[in-house]
Amino acid sequence: MIEEGKPLFLQIAEQIEDSIVDGSLAEEAQAPSTNELAAFYRINPATAAKGVAMLTDKGVIYKRRGIGMFVADGARERLLGERRAAFADRYIDPLITEARTLGLDADDLAALLAERAARTPTAREGKTTA
Repeated sequence: MIEEGKPLFLQIAEQIEDSIVDGSLAEEAQAPSTNELAAFYRINPATAAKGVAMLTDKGVIYKRRGIGMFVADGARERLLGERRAAFADRYIDPLITEARTLGLDADDLAALLAERAARTPTAREGKTTA
């Protein structure tokens, strides 16, 4: 999982977020401890703690004194909302700008998306939807 050029604490936070979004780490479930993360990724516990602190600051996880860190109620929806907004900023806005440059309206763009979606494998199926 470790990527060169991206801060390790950020990668730790993103990995936990991914687990929450995909459902493998449920709301109110115990999150991995900083020591577990440090041992698993072979990193300094302070680095793992920085990633966990980032998620705590966002309200995605919270600490139960003496027990550990847990996924907050509503964390999945909060993360999905953030990712949808980031997706729109990164992909949809430039897509709309280019479509307008090409003279495509919303209906043309929707038709192109539907056509491509029908030919593209879905994550669940691993095959085309058409």
